[in-house]
Amino acid sequence: MRAGLAYRLLVRRGSATPALLASPDRLDHVEIVDVSSGEAILFWDCGPREASRLARRLRTDLAGQEAGEFIARWAPTARE
Repeated sequence: MRAGLAYRLLVRRGSATPALLASPDRLDHVEIVDVSSGEAILFWDCGPREASRLARRLRTDLAGQEAGEFIARWAPTARE
């Protein structure tokens, strides 16, 4: 199954300001949610520019990889 069908990407910004204009102190929340259970399986809290770049990379991988490959690449415990 494709990762884009199995998982959903959610990005929550710390404010309405675009990433390029946001304060570096702002925290944005990026998470991957399992569609079947509705539970968050991966999440990151990072600065606005980092969150924007991370979300872009995650979208690319969600569209181009199988679900197992995606988790193996992004889950911290899978890298051990």
